[in-house]
Amino acid sequence: MRTKDSATATPTIAVSATERTATGPAPVTSDPVGRGTLLAVLGVVSFSLTFPSTVWGLESFGPWSLVAVRSTLAALIAGAFLLVGRVPLPDRRHWAGLAVVAGGVVVGFPLLTTLALQTSTTSHAAVVVGLLPLTTATLAALRTGRRPSRTFWIAAVSGAAVVIAFTLQQSGGALSRGDLYLFGALLVCAAGYTEGGRLARLMPGWQVIGWALVLCLPLMVPASAVALALEPVHLNAHGVLGLVWVAAGSTFFGLYVWYRGMASIGIPKASQLQLAQPLLTLFWSVFLLGETLPLAAPLAAVGVLVCIAVTQRAKS
Repeated sequence: MRTKDSATATPTIAVSATERTATGPAPVTSDPVGRGTLLAVLGVVSFSLTFPSTVWGLESFGPWSLVAVRSTLAALIAGAFLLVGRVPLPDRRHWAGLAVVAGGVVVGFPLLTTLALQTSTTSHAAVVVGLLPLTTATLAALRTGRRPSRTFWIAAVSGAAVVIAFTLQQSGGALSRGDLYLFGALLVCAAGYTEGGRLARLMPGWQVIGWALVLCLPLMVPASAVALALEPVHLNAHGVLGLVWVAAGSTFFGLYVWYRGMASIGIPKASQLQLAQPLLTLFWSVFLLGETLPLAAPLAAVGVLVCIAVTQRAKS
Protein backbone atom coordinates (compact mmCIF):
# COMPACT_ATOMS: atom_id res chain seq x y z
CA MET A 1 0.00 0.00 0.00
CA ARG A 2 2.89 2.33 0.65
CA THR A 3 4.09 1.86 -2.93
CA LYS A 4 0.63 2.60 -4.30
CA ASP A 5 0.27 5.69 -2.11
CA SER A 6 3.62 6.96 -3.29
CA ALA A 7 2.90 6.30 -6.94
CA THR A 8 -0.46 8.05 -6.90
CA ALA A 9 0.53 11.07 -4.84
CA THR A 10 -0.22 14.34 -6.58
CA PRO A 11 2.88 16.36 -7.32
CA THR A 12 3.03 20.06 -6.52
CA ILE A 13 2.58 22.13 -9.67
CA ALA A 14 2.21 25.82 -10.51
CA VAL A 15 -1.31 26.85 -11.42
CA SER A 16 -1.63 29.61 -13.98
CA ALA A 17 -3.93 32.57 -13.45
CA THR A 18 -6.33 31.22 -16.08
CA GLU A 19 -6.68 27.69 -14.67
CA ARG A 20 -9.36 26.65 -12.24
CA THR A 21 -8.71 25.81 -8.61
CA ALA A 22 -10.68 23.44 -6.41
CA THR A 23 -12.93 26.32 -5.33
CA GLY A 24 -13.31 28.00 -8.72
CA PRO A 25 -11.29 30.11 -11.13
CA ALA A 26 -7.93 31.26 -9.87
CA PRO A 27 -7.81 35.01 -9.30
CA VAL A 28 -6.40 36.96 -12.18
CA THR A 29 -3.55 39.23 -11.17
CA SER A 30 -4.57 42.81 -11.78
CA ASP A 31 -2.32 45.64 -12.84
CA PRO A 32 -1.99 47.84 -9.73
CA VAL A 33 -0.01 50.49 -11.58
CA GLY A 34 -2.56 50.82 -14.39
CA ARG A 35 -5.46 50.82 -11.96
CA GLY A 36 -3.70 53.32 -9.71
CA THR A 37 -3.04 55.60 -12.66
CA LEU A 38 -6.70 55.43 -13.71
CA LEU A 39 -7.85 56.29 -10.18
CA ALA A 40 -5.43 59.21 -9.98
CA VAL A 41 -6.67 60.47 -13.37
CA LEU A 42 -10.27 60.33 -12.13
CA GLY A 43 -9.17 62.39 -9.15
CA VAL A 44 -7.53 64.97 -11.41
CA VAL A 45 -10.69 65.27 -13.54
CA SER A 46 -12.78 65.72 -10.40
CA PHE A 47 -10.41 68.36 -9.06
CA SER A 48 -10.38 70.21 -12.41
CA LEU A 49 -14.05 71.00 -11.89
CA THR A 50 -13.49 72.43 -8.42
CA PHE A 51 -12.73 76.03 -9.40
CA PRO A 52 -15.62 76.43 -11.85
CA SER A 53 -17.94 74.82 -9.28
CA THR A 54 -16.62 77.18 -6.61
CA VAL A 55 -17.34 80.19 -8.83
CA TRP A 56 -20.87 78.87 -9.28
CA GLY A 57 -21.17 78.31 -5.53
CA LEU A 58 -20.12 81.91 -4.85
CA GLU A 59 -23.20 83.05 -6.77
CA SER A 60 -25.33 81.82 -3.85
CA PHE A 61 -23.01 81.75 -0.82
CA GLY A 62 -20.30 83.83 0.76
CA PRO A 63 -16.75 82.39 0.76
CA TRP A 64 -16.78 81.32 4.41
CA SER A 65 -20.27 79.84 4.14
CA LEU A 66 -19.36 77.90 1.00
CA VAL A 67 -16.26 76.35 2.56
CA ALA A 68 -17.95 75.48 5.86
CA VAL A 69 -21.09 74.01 4.28
CA ARG A 70 -19.16 72.00 1.65
CA SER A 71 -16.96 70.50 4.35
CA THR A 72 -19.99 69.69 6.52
CA LEU A 73 -21.86 67.98 3.68
CA ALA A 74 -18.78 66.04 2.61
CA ALA A 75 -18.18 64.94 6.22
CA LEU A 76 -21.77 63.71 6.54
CA ILE A 77 -21.37 61.68 3.33
CA ALA A 78 -18.09 60.24 4.54
CA GLY A 79 -19.53 59.48 7.98
CA ALA A 80 -22.44 57.61 6.42
CA PHE A 81 -20.08 55.44 4.38
CA LEU A 82 -17.95 54.74 7.45
CA LEU A 83 -21.00 53.76 9.49
CA VAL A 84 -22.47 51.52 6.80
CA GLY A 85 -19.11 49.82 6.36
CA ARG A 86 -18.71 49.47 10.13
CA VAL A 87 -15.19 50.81 9.81
CA PRO A 88 -13.33 50.83 13.14
CA LEU A 89 -11.64 53.95 14.42
CA PRO A 90 -8.08 54.47 13.13
CA ASP A 91 -5.15 53.69 15.42
CA ARG A 92 -4.13 56.49 17.70
CA ARG A 93 -0.83 56.85 15.83
CA HIS A 94 -2.70 57.83 12.64
CA TRP A 95 -4.70 60.73 14.05
CA ALA A 96 -1.86 63.27 13.77
CA GLY A 97 -1.50 62.49 10.07
CA LEU A 98 -5.26 62.70 9.59
CA ALA A 99 -5.19 66.14 11.22
CA VAL A 100 -2.62 67.26 8.63
CA VAL A 101 -4.87 65.97 5.84
CA ALA A 102 -7.88 67.71 7.36
CA GLY A 103 -6.09 71.01 7.85
CA GLY A 104 -4.52 71.04 4.40
CA VAL A 105 -7.03 69.40 2.09
CA VAL A 106 -10.41 69.73 3.80
CA VAL A 107 -10.09 73.25 5.25
CA GLY A 108 -6.95 75.09 4.12
CA PHE A 109 -6.99 74.57 0.36
CA PRO A 110 -10.74 75.14 -0.13
CA LEU A 111 -10.72 78.26 2.04
CA LEU A 112 -7.66 79.90 0.46
CA THR A 113 -8.69 79.14 -3.11
CA THR A 114 -12.25 80.33 -2.49
CA LEU A 115 -10.92 83.63 -1.13
CA ALA A 116 -8.61 83.88 -4.16
CA LEU A 117 -11.45 83.29 -6.62
CA GLN A 118 -13.22 86.39 -5.36
CA THR A 119 -10.64 88.49 -7.21
CA SER A 120 -8.91 86.05 -9.59
CA THR A 121 -10.36 84.40 -12.67
CA THR A 122 -10.72 80.64 -12.79
CA SER A 123 -8.15 80.34 -15.57
CA HIS A 124 -5.57 82.39 -13.67
CA ALA A 125 -6.08 80.39 -10.48
CA ALA A 126 -5.82 77.14 -12.43
CA VAL A 127 -2.38 77.86 -13.81
CA VAL A 128 -1.02 79.06 -10.46
CA VAL A 129 -2.23 75.88 -8.76
CA GLY A 130 -0.46 74.02 -11.56
CA LEU A 131 2.62 74.31 -9.33
CA LEU A 132 1.01 71.81 -6.94
CA PRO A 133 2.64 68.69 -8.46
CA LEU A 134 6.16 69.99 -7.96
CA THR A 135 5.31 71.22 -4.46
CA THR A 136 3.82 67.84 -3.57
CA ALA A 137 6.76 65.88 -5.00
CA THR A 138 9.21 68.03 -3.05
CA LEU A 139 7.39 67.64 0.27
CA ALA A 140 6.94 63.91 -0.39
CA ALA A 141 10.67 63.49 -0.94
CA LEU A 142 11.39 65.29 2.33
CA ARG A 143 8.69 63.42 4.25
CA THR A 144 9.36 59.88 3.00
CA GLY A 145 13.11 60.07 2.42
CA ARG A 146 12.74 58.84 -1.18
CA ARG A 147 14.72 60.46 -3.95
CA PRO A 148 13.23 60.42 -7.45
CA SER A 149 15.66 60.15 -10.36
CA ARG A 150 17.34 63.13 -11.99
CA THR A 151 15.21 62.65 -15.11
CA PHE A 152 12.09 62.83 -12.97
CA TRP A 153 13.16 66.10 -11.40
CA ILE A 154 14.19 67.66 -14.72
CA ALA A 155 10.79 66.84 -16.20
CA ALA A 156 8.97 68.02 -13.06
CA VAL A 157 10.83 71.33 -12.94
CA SER A 158 10.27 71.79 -16.68
CA GLY A 159 6.54 71.28 -16.21
CA ALA A 160 6.51 73.78 -13.36
CA ALA A 161 8.47 76.25 -15.52
CA VAL A 162 5.82 75.98 -18.23
CA VAL A 163 3.13 76.72 -15.66
CA ILE A 164 5.06 79.67 -14.21
CA ALA A 165 5.73 81.14 -17.65
CA PHE A 166 2.06 80.81 -18.52
CA THR A 167 1.06 82.49 -15.26
CA LEU A 168 3.43 85.41 -15.66
CA GLN A 169 2.43 85.89 -19.28
CA GLN A 170 -1.23 86.12 -18.32
CA SER A 171 -0.76 88.34 -15.25
CA GLY A 172 1.83 90.69 -16.72
CA GLY A 173 4.39 89.68 -14.12
CA ALA A 174 2.47 91.14 -11.18
CA LEU A 175 1.28 89.17 -8.16
CA SER A 176 -1.99 90.06 -6.47
CA ARG A 177 -3.45 89.23 -3.08
CA GLY A 178 -5.31 86.42 -4.78
CA ASP A 179 -1.96 84.97 -5.89
CA LEU A 180 -0.75 84.99 -2.29
CA TYR A 181 -3.84 83.06 -1.26
CA LEU A 182 -3.15 80.57 -4.05
CA PHE A 183 0.49 80.09 -3.10
CA GLY A 184 -0.57 79.47 0.49
CA ALA A 185 -3.10 76.95 -0.79
CA LEU A 186 -0.31 75.16 -2.66
CA LEU A 187 1.71 74.62 0.50
CA VAL A 188 -1.10 73.38 2.73
CA CYS A 189 -2.58 71.15 0.01
CA ALA A 190 0.79 69.60 -0.82
CA ALA A 191 1.27 68.78 2.86
CA GLY A 192 -2.18 67.20 2.99
CA TYR A 193 -1.58 65.19 -0.18
CA THR A 194 1.77 63.95 1.07
CA GLU A 195 0.47 62.83 4.44
CA GLY A 196 -2.68 61.40 2.90
CA GLY A 197 -0.67 59.40 0.39
CA ARG A 198 1.42 57.96 3.21
CA LEU A 199 -1.66 57.00 5.22
CA ALA A 200 -3.30 55.47 2.13
CA ARG A 201 -0.60 52.79 2.22
CA LEU A 202 -1.72 51.85 5.73
CA MET A 203 -5.51 52.03 5.31
CA PRO A 204 -7.91 52.30 2.35
CA GLY A 205 -7.75 55.70 0.69
CA TRP A 206 -11.43 56.43 1.15
CA GLN A 207 -11.03 55.89 4.87
CA VAL A 208 -8.18 58.41 4.96
CA ILE A 209 -10.27 61.22 3.53
CA GLY A 210 -13.37 59.92 5.33
CA TRP A 211 -11.83 60.18 8.77
CA ALA A 212 -10.17 63.51 7.90
CA LEU A 213 -13.58 64.90 6.98
CA VAL A 214 -15.22 63.51 10.10
CA LEU A 215 -12.42 65.01 12.18
CA CYS A 216 -13.43 68.45 10.87
CA LEU A 217 -17.15 67.97 11.50
CA PRO A 218 -17.24 69.36 15.09
CA LEU A 219 -15.61 72.53 13.76
CA MET A 220 -17.48 72.85 10.47
CA VAL A 221 -21.03 72.51 11.86
CA PRO A 222 -20.85 75.59 14.11
CA ALA A 223 -18.77 77.39 11.47
CA SER A 224 -21.56 76.78 8.94
CA ALA A 225 -24.18 78.16 11.33
CA VAL A 226 -22.16 81.30 12.05
CA ALA A 227 -21.15 81.92 8.42
CA LEU A 228 -24.68 81.44 7.09
CA ALA A 229 -25.98 83.89 9.69
CA LEU A 230 -23.42 86.57 8.79
CA GLU A 231 -23.14 86.19 5.00
CA PRO A 232 -26.06 86.69 2.60
CA VAL A 233 -27.46 83.65 0.77
CA HIS A 234 -29.05 83.94 -2.68
CA LEU A 235 -29.95 80.47 -3.88
CA ASN A 236 -29.98 79.70 -7.60
CA ALA A 237 -29.36 76.62 -9.74
CA HIS A 238 -25.68 77.38 -10.32
CA GLY A 239 -25.02 78.02 -6.66
CA VAL A 240 -26.66 74.82 -5.45
CA LEU A 241 -25.04 72.69 -8.17
CA GLY A 242 -21.65 74.19 -7.43
CA LEU A 243 -22.03 73.47 -3.71
CA VAL A 244 -23.11 69.87 -4.35
CA TRP A 245 -20.17 69.20 -6.64
CA VAL A 246 -17.46 70.69 -4.43
CA ALA A 247 -18.88 68.72 -1.47
CA ALA A 248 -19.65 65.33 -3.02
CA GLY A 249 -17.54 65.40 -6.18
CA SER A 250 -14.32 67.21 -5.36
CA THR A 251 -14.05 66.82 -1.61
CA PHE A 252 -15.26 63.22 -1.21
CA PHE A 253 -15.15 61.27 -4.49
CA GLY A 254 -12.14 63.12 -5.92
CA LEU A 255 -10.02 62.70 -2.83
CA TYR A 256 -11.14 59.08 -2.44
CA VAL A 257 -9.88 58.00 -5.86
CA TRP A 258 -6.88 60.32 -5.63
CA TYR A 259 -5.53 58.79 -2.44
CA ARG A 260 -6.09 55.27 -3.75
CA GLY A 261 -4.19 56.20 -6.88
CA MET A 262 -1.30 57.71 -4.91
CA ALA A 263 -1.06 54.56 -2.80
CA SER A 264 -0.71 52.44 -5.94
CA ILE A 265 1.72 54.43 -8.09
CA GLY A 266 3.50 56.58 -5.50
CA ILE A 267 3.17 60.20 -4.46
CA PRO A 268 5.72 61.75 -6.89
CA LYS A 269 4.31 60.13 -10.03
CA ALA A 270 0.71 60.71 -9.03
CA SER A 271 1.44 64.36 -8.31
CA GLN A 272 2.80 64.86 -11.82
CA LEU A 273 -0.54 63.79 -13.31
CA GLN A 274 -1.91 66.97 -11.77
CA LEU A 275 0.09 68.96 -14.31
CA ALA A 276 -2.88 68.33 -16.59
CA GLN A 277 -5.34 69.72 -14.04
CA PRO A 278 -4.94 73.44 -14.85
CA LEU A 279 -5.43 72.71 -18.54
CA LEU A 280 -8.60 70.77 -17.85
CA THR A 281 -9.79 73.61 -15.64
CA LEU A 282 -9.13 76.05 -18.48
CA PHE A 283 -11.40 73.97 -20.67
CA TRP A 284 -14.14 73.93 -18.02
CA SER A 285 -13.75 77.69 -17.46
CA VAL A 286 -14.49 78.28 -21.13
CA PHE A 287 -17.20 75.64 -21.47
CA LEU A 288 -19.03 76.31 -18.19
CA LEU A 289 -18.18 79.91 -17.30
CA GLY A 290 -17.68 81.46 -20.73
CA GLU A 291 -14.21 82.80 -19.92
CA THR A 292 -11.88 83.65 -22.79
CA LEU A 293 -9.30 80.95 -23.47
CA PRO A 294 -5.75 82.37 -23.31
CA LEU A 295 -3.84 82.03 -26.58
CA ALA A 296 -0.88 80.49 -24.77
CA ALA A 297 -2.98 77.61 -23.40
CA PRO A 298 -2.44 75.19 -26.33
CA LEU A 299 1.33 75.67 -26.16
CA ALA A 300 1.29 75.17 -22.41
CA ALA A 301 -0.84 72.04 -22.87
CA VAL A 302 1.69 70.43 -25.21
CA GLY A 303 4.61 71.24 -22.90
CA VAL A 304 2.85 69.96 -19.81
CA LEU A 305 1.71 66.72 -21.44
CA VAL A 306 5.27 66.02 -22.58
CA CYS A 307 6.49 66.50 -19.02
CA ILE A 308 3.82 64.15 -17.71
CA ALA A 309 4.91 61.46 -20.17
CA VAL A 310 8.54 61.79 -19.09
CA THR A 311 7.78 61.68 -15.35
CA GLN A 312 5.62 58.58 -15.76
CA ARG A 313 8.52 56.74 -17.40
CA ALA A 314 11.19 57.98 -15.02
CA LYS A 315 12.20 55.56 -12.26
CA SER A 316 11.78 56.65 -8.66
